[in-house]
Amino acid sequence: MKLKTAIRSAATIVAAAAVAAYALNASADDKIVIGFSQSTLNHPWRVAQTEGNKKYAAEHYPDVKLIVTDGQNNASKQTSDVEALMAQGIKVLMISPLTSQALTPVVKEAMNHGIKVVTLDRRVNTPVTSHVGPEDLPIGRQAGELIAKKLNGKGQIVELGGTAGASVAIDRDKGFREAISKYPGIKVIAFQNCDFLREPAMKFMEDQIQRFKPGEINAVYAHNDEMALGAIQALEAAGRLKDVVVVGIDGQNNAIQSVADGKLTATFIYPFVAPEGIQTAYKVAKGESVPKDIKLQSTMITKDNASQYIGKGF
Repeated sequence: MKLKTAIRSAATIVAAAAVAAYALNASADDKIVIGFSQSTLNHPWRVAQTEGNKKYAAEHYPDVKLIVTDGQNNASKQTSDVEALMAQGIKVLMISPLTSQALTPVVKEAMNHGIKVVTLDRRVNTPVTSHVGPEDLPIGRQAGELIAKKLNGKGQIVELGGTAGASVAIDRDKGFREAISKYPGIKVIAFQNCDFLREPAMKFMEDQIQRFKPGEINAVYAHNDEMALGAIQALEAAGRLKDVVVVGIDGQNNAIQSVADGKLTATFIYPFVAPEGIQTAYKVAKGESVPKDIKLQSTMITKDNASQYIGKGF
């Protein structure tokens, strides 16, 4: 433990020295260096967020050097990424943290070194310059109310969680549980965090199909579309999709099409914070005042309005 603390302290000193050296040697001709620490690039929503911000920066901010890192779904890797970005003299850190608690120390470190921090979609447990993203609690509540309505207030639900400890997963679960708590006849009979990935969700759903007989699973609430689509694959293969309500979140194009086709009951457009992320980071870098919390709007998509959104996702 003492060795880890010493290593961490040494890394902090090196990062601080690098930041100071960069500030001392910077000239008026230098580009504004913005770091973007992405939690993972193993998911289409994350790729859309990253590429959207990169493209906007390239097209609109010729005075910006944007450095992007991939945390590879590993909190330790993402922490190291942020420390490396600090050592490269970034003026602003954009970060979508894998989990809140694990990334809090390094974000706090960046703020203490005078680096402005803009969190995207996921939060940390320390004050930052600005947070940009949709609100997950209301989405969770809407999903819960929709499922309760579809089940007429009575039924059994399988919940597919996101990444344990991620603020979005925590809030999507909390809002959902708040909504269904008003219906004594509704019960969550199985829950597992599947990291927002299709394959683990499909495998877990296959296990639940073996565990529960036909008619014993009435709904599936997935924290994102990839997991919802995995659940649909498992249910379809077992011939059990017809009588099961399935709800996802994100609004990716194949999910919207699935809603239109009558397989997925609903999804929610979940803005991927592009270009709002880089726009906010640029304003901060230029010394402009920005709100502490920038809320982006989400939209529920059901079969009633799915045709309006086909091809408008990601």
